[in-house]
Amino acid sequence: MLSWLANAWRVPELRKRVLFTAFVLAVYRFGSWVPAPGIDQAAIQSYFSGAGGSILTLLNLFSGSALSRFSIFALGIMPYVTASIILQLLTVVVPSLERLQKEGEAGYAKITQYTRYLTVVLAAAQSTGYAFLFKRQGALPNVNAGKMVIIVVTLTAGCTLLMWMGEMITKRGVGNGISLLIFASILAYAPAGISAWINGGTMERLFFPIIAIGIVVAVVFVQEGQRRIPIQYARRQLGNRQTGGGSTYMPLRVNMAGVIPVIFAAAIMALPPTIAEFVPAWSGFVNRHFLPSSWWYLFIEAVLIIVFTYFYTSVQFNPVDQADNLRKYGGYIPGIRPGPPTAAYLDRVLQRLTLPGSLFLATIAVAPSVFIRYFGFSQATSRALGGTSVLIVVGVALDTMRQMESQMMMRHYEGFLR
Repeated sequence: MLSWLANAWRVPELRKRVLFTAFVLAVYRFGSWVPAPGIDQAAIQSYFSGAGGSILTLLNLFSGSALSRFSIFALGIMPYVTASIILQLLTVVVPSLERLQKEGEAGYAKITQYTRYLTVVLAAAQSTGYAFLFKRQGALPNVNAGKMVIIVVTLTAGCTLLMWMGEMITKRGVGNGISLLIFASILAYAPAGISAWINGGTMERLFFPIIAIGIVVAVVFVQEGQRRIPIQYARRQLGNRQTGGGSTYMPLRVNMAGVIPVIFAAAIMALPPTIAEFVPAWSGFVNRHFLPSSWWYLFIEAVLIIVFTYFYTSVQFNPVDQADNLRKYGGYIPGIRPGPPTAAYLDRVLQRLTLPGSLFLATIAVAPSVFIRYFGFSQATSRALGGTSVLIVVGVALDTMRQMESQMMMRHYEGFLR
């Protein structure tokens, strides 16, 4: 481990990327403590201490407690995640967006631009909902229309800045910027979870470490699990010599979608409480059925995770394109004819792999709420150290280490993942 870190530090480009990522995350955590103008932080903290099992507790986790402080980064990065979901779903049903997606880099740049615009709209709507909510709770004293506009603009600008910071990490740092921002938020919330575990009941203190370690092991096992499809390449005659030939394999991961479906589902589940702030008549229904501990919430969240796992896997891996690429380069799967039969075989294998992967993600995501409801575990412990949090932290850590591994292997350094 220490030798791997030393090797990583010796690579100038990798060192610059790691330092840039650390600097951006430090700026993000600093901004999470800077309050928005015209708020009463004591009143907001008092409201959150009594919020209990509301959806705001989960949103506060994804913002790294910035929401409970109503800081300039109170919205976190979730509006950008929601906008990304909407655009990816629209690419399936809107022909013009589908054509853009097939145009390569230029098309992706255009879709990214649309995602940014939609992020600003969603951030403005969500910040307005929060402002009205906290005003009703007395946390925004003597706030007139002008001050309300300033608060909404501040929170929207903070979310837009986070979106830019995440893109900069992806471009100039290490790992996926958006995932790393959520990763940092969860780690910042971890001390509160550890404190709640220490002060919890006897059953929680005894069994929670065992459960947490078991979840970590299961997450690593599933995230790293893969089905290796054997690939055989035919020899080709080029001039006076033969090229190609040999055999290799195509790795299909059990959970090819990673932690993205869990983040997507959490973003979607945060929409109804936000809309309810604008329509008070719906607030009673939303408060009854969208508590993270309610069966309706857990069922809908599990279904969304399964659906998004299949959807995102289909976006990541296209069997038809893979079959065409194999045929183009003279590769084939032993016993399977090239072309459409290969695509059908890959699709069948992928569907069988995705089902257990999606069920695993759904089970891990709903586990904290089950522990809270039936085993008396505290909210802070289960949210910060269990289920969804561990899944995101471990998944993002593995993906980031995998990127660092590839950078080091290109420079002939021995990596950490063996």
